[in-house]
Amino acid sequence: MHEPILALRGVDKSFGAVRALRGVDLTVRAGEVTALIGDNGAGKSTVVKCIAGLHRIDRGEVRFAGRPVQIRHPRDAVELGIETVHQDLALCDDLDVVQNMFLGRERGHRALLDETGMELAARDTLRSLSVRTVGSVRAKVGSLSGGQRQAVAIARAVLWNSRVVVLDEPTAALGVAQTRQVLDLIRRLAEQGLGVVLISHNMSDVFEVADRVAILHLGRVAAELPARDLTHRQVVELMTAGRSGELGLARPAV
Repeated sequence: MHEPILALRGVDKSFGAVRALRGVDLTVRAGEVTALIGDNGAGKSTVVKCIAGLHRIDRGEVRFAGRPVQIRHPRDAVELGIETVHQDLALCDDLDVVQNMFLGRERGHRALLDETGMELAARDTLRSLSVRTVGSVRAKVGSLSGGQRQAVAIARAVLWNSRVVVLDEPTAALGVAQTRQVLDLIRRLAEQGLGVVLISHNMSDVFEVADRVAILHLGRVAAELPARDLTHRQVVELMTAGRSGELGLARPAV
């Protein structure tokens, strides 16, 4: 297999006496969707925040494109090419699509912004992802549907030549048609060569778009396998008990 674009090896993270991550290993490859799943409290959000630079790891190693890196701040992640789309999307309803996609990274200087260049770049990015549901890029984001807002947030993440995109519950609270659009978009990200990390509670979504599935149980990775080698039953058992037959964490010593 080709070198992982992103790899976590033996990552620990504690908050006071609470050990949130216990030696987590995670592999993300370019051109693949890796689903990270687990029950509430399993450590999914902590992993995402460590990748995004919102939390510093206590122990372990993060490797990017084969070399060890330090992600101590969100800008470290961004400079590497890691973009995260959080569940709240961090969009401004009173700004239009272009303004949201370039928020904090505007082209030009203060009163002399490159509005034409930003609009063209926004259109090109949406077109490259085959996003045709947004309509006018000058529409206020507050007027868009949930699926359209998610598409804008994802397009913003890939606008900056990112190499890894982390998506936190991208289909939460979406209807059937909007979910279909977002899942298609996730596959297109992988087809364009990006490494995609998908965090989701929806097993149907996971099995539809994921190439690999990493299952967290109480801060540890119980298993990381190709999606085709797992069943729904095995995933549920790994999430809830840490084991499914011969798969999963070692049995405790008697």
